[in-house]
Amino acid sequence: MGKVKIAIIGCGRISQEHLRAFARIKNVKIQAVTDKISEKAKSVAEQYKCSAYTDYKDMIKSESLDAVIICTPPNGHSKISIFAMSRGLHVLCEKPFALDRIEAERMCSYAKERRLILMMASKFRFVDDVVKAKGIIESGLLGKLVLFENVFCSRVDMTKRWNSKRRISGGGVLIDNGTHSLDIARFLLGPITLIQAQFGCQVQDIPVEDTARIYFQTKSKVMGTIDLSWSLNKDLPSYISIYGTEGTLLIGWKSSKYKIHEKDKWEVFGTGYDKHKAFANQSRHFIDCIALKKRPIITSTEGLESVKVLETAYKSSTINKWLKVGK
Repeated sequence: MGKVKIAIIGCGRISQEHLRAFARIKNVKIQAVTDKISEKAKSVAEQYKCSAYTDYKDMIKSESLDAVIICTPPNGHSKISIFAMSRGLHVLCEKPFALDRIEAERMCSYAKERRLILMMASKFRFVDDVVKAKGIIESGLLGKLVLFENVFCSRVDMTKRWNSKRRISGGGVLIDNGTHSLDIARFLLGPITLIQAQFGCQVQDIPVEDTARIYFQTKSKVMGTIDLSWSLNKDLPSYISIYGTEGTLLIGWKSSKYKIHEKDKWEVFGTGYDKHKAFANQSRHFIDCIALKKRPIITSTEGLESVKVLETAYKSSTINKWLKVGK
């Protein structure tokens, strides 16, 4: 096929990462952008020399497109995805995939019925060090995995952002940062079967949780903890720590390494977190799935599973008990 024609829906800050990445792919044409705020849409359209719209339905009906990238807040993901797929378009949808399981199931059904790609954007699956870590784990170098730890804690004022409005975002830091955390865990360790979430004391004057801790267990009995916060700093060199019977692996912001217990030396296997490269890898993969018919790394079913895990985590927080995922 010729150039893959795409459009961006939602011109907020995350759209700039997607636009930068797609603009560098030779067989991609950024055809149009849309945003409810006309000035914002026009400004981005001028930057990328494409058409601007304020209504995504008008854009999809008017333009000849192959795919859309949805960069709106989560409360619009389901209806926008379904409308786009009803017009035969592939979809790359920003995380979190949907607000609840019912919405996610409808999205998946549409994608499967129409044999379209519906992929949740999850940048950490495309971070080189995370991909390499998966290979190291699967090689057996670390032995049997026992414990997983993840920390995404940094102070950010959320009082004026849509992420802290429950009807728009679906929750607070658990659904926002936790989507990444749980997807990394599922990618590296396999399915999560049991989960419990707890919320810390509220620091910011917002109606959603700003600090959370997640405990989980995978199908293969790996135990995990995840610390999330918009109100605390945990200035650690590594955001992922994995402990096995034969060794330890650390995925860091500036470098990644592993150590086998019987050896003294740490083996460095990565150069750290590169957000722009992760977005570039993700965008290239999405286009290859369309143009070369590659199987998506994150299928629509993976997106649905992400929603199930998060939904169960929220439910567990209200009753302070471990729950089976999806129950």
